[in-house]
Amino acid sequence: MRLWAIADTHISFKANRDEFAKLKGKGPNDGLILAGDVGETLEHLSESFEIAKKHFKTVFWVPGNHELYSPSTAAASEAHLKGEAKYMACVMMAQKHGVLTPEDDFMTWVYEDSEGFQVAAVICPIFTLYDYSFRPSDVPRENALEWAMEEGIRATDEVLLHPDPYATRDEWCARLVSQSETKLERAAEGGLPLVIINHWPLREDTIFIPKVPRFSLWCGTKKTADWHTKYHAKVVVTGHLHVRRTDWIDGVRFEEVSLGYPKQWQEAKAEGHDINSLLREILPGPPLPKPGNVPTTTWRRLGRGWSLSHGSTG
Repeated sequence: MRLWAIADTHISFKANRDEFAKLKGKGPNDGLILAGDVGETLEHLSESFEIAKKHFKTVFWVPGNHELYSPSTAAASEAHLKGEAKYMACVMMAQKHGVLTPEDDFMTWVYEDSEGFQVAAVICPIFTLYDYSFRPSDVPRENALEWAMEEGIRATDEVLLHPDPYATRDEWCARLVSQSETKLERAAEGGLPLVIINHWPLREDTIFIPKVPRFSLWCGTKKTADWHTKYHAKVVVTGHLHVRRTDWIDGVRFEEVSLGYPKQWQEAKAEGHDINSLLREILPGPPLPKPGNVPTTTWRRLGRGWSLSHGSTG
C-alpha cells in the first residue's frame, strides 16, 4: 500500500482535464491524495473523483481556494452556494464518490517501510484557509491588501471566495484552525505519526514565489507554523504554490505536490513527464536523510529534484 499525492490539477483547463483523464493506478491497494484546486465547480469535482476512484482504492481530498469559488459561470444548481455552503456541497460530492475529506474521521494507513516492516501513520486531511498573516511584521492587517496592491497583486479570491456565514475570511480561518487543532491533537494522542494534508502551506518559510512575492497574503496562516512538531507529523502535504518542492524541517518532510496551470508544467512534460510520473510518493516515501546531510529544499519543477545546501531556500 503506497500513498501518492498531487494538487492543483485545475481541470477547468482543457489541457489539464485531458491529462487528468490519463491517470492510472500504481498498485491495487494504493491511495491518492488530491490536495486541493481540482477545479471550481461540483462538476469538476465529480469528474475528478470518478477518475481517481477508478484507479486508486482510497482517495483523500482537501479543498483549495478554487473549489470554494462561486463563479458566475456555475450551473444554476450551485450558483447560489457561497462560502461554507459551497464547501459543504463539495464535501457531499466527495462522500458520494467515497472520497475522504476533512469532515471524515482520520484514517490509519498501514504500509511497508523500506526495511520491509509493517508500520502505520494516521492520514489527516484538514482545511485551514488563510488569514492574511503571511506579511511583514510592520504591515498591519488593515493595510495588508494595500501592501499587496503596491505591486499589483490582488487575488481572485477577493471577488469569488466568499466567507459566508462568517464576516471575514480571517474569522472563517480562525474557526477552521480551531477545529483542525482539536482533531489533530486527538489523533496525535494515539502515538502514531501523522500525515497532515492541507491545500495551503503550514509554514511561511516554505513559500518561494519570486514573481509574485506579496501573493503570500493568500497562502496560509502563522497559526499553523509549529503543527509539524506539535502533532508529531511524519509528512506534511500541501499545494497552492504551483512550485513542486520537498523540504526537511525538524526531521519532518514537507511536500508541495502541485501540477499547476498548463504553461507551468509544460517544461516537465517536455522532459517526458505526465500526470502519472508527477504523482509524489508520500508513503513510504524517501528515508530521512542522515544527520548533517539534510538539504533545506529540493526543487522538483521538472519532475526531478535538485538540492540547495542547508540554510538556503532561495
